[in-house]
Amino acid sequence: MANISPRKLRDDLYFYSYQQDSNIPLVISVLASLIERNLARNERIAKNCTWALSKNVRTRVFDCHETPDMTIQSYLERIFRYTRAGPSVYVVAYVYIDRFCQLYPEFRISPRNVHRLLITTIMVASKYVEDMNYRNSYFARVGGLTTNEMNKLEMEFLFLMGFKFHVNLSVFESYCCHLEREVSIGGGYEIERTLRCAEEIKSKQIEERSCSQITRVLL
Repeated sequence: MANISPRKLRDDLYFYSYQQDSNIPLVISVLASLIERNLARNERIAKNCTWALSKNVRTRVFDCHETPDMTIQSYLERIFRYTRAGPSVYVVAYVYIDRFCQLYPEFRISPRNVHRLLITTIMVASKYVEDMNYRNSYFARVGGLTTNEMNKLEMEFLFLMGFKFHVNLSVFESYCCHLEREVSIGGGYEIERTLRCAEEIKSKQIEERSCSQITRVLL
């Protein structure tokens, strides 16, 4: 993978266009690289330790009967191409994946579960970050699933996570820094640092302060 400069990433974030002809967000390559490294590490562990396989029936909901013949990079690009989810969605999805793995240490990302885990976390993250979203049936078609399968995955994931999906700005920033440190080891990447809705939150805070000042003057 080619190196990505911090300036190019910042430009990609702050001047990112959510139009039909938008370029693939740089964060997708970063996330794909991290997950592929995680997959390779887990496969090495699985070869040496039979106990490394998850014995929790609930977490095996993401397992598929046949391993999809599509790379992580291609799968993420397909999801973006048809959903146009912004860069922040993929960072928040990564937060959810990390939380999930912390809640269930016996769970290992594998070729059998990674695609379903990705489409589920990205769909949930999109609902959290974006103002408008596609229906579950649409995400199902994009991810190569039936609507019933997509609904079941979402429901199971919500309960497995204990409905803890809030990601504040400080948490988002810390995960960006974590991704930067991880990826710098193998590729010198940096990740988009600012949640897209952060600017909206800050602007609302400024408006609230302005309104408060105006109110005090009027009183």
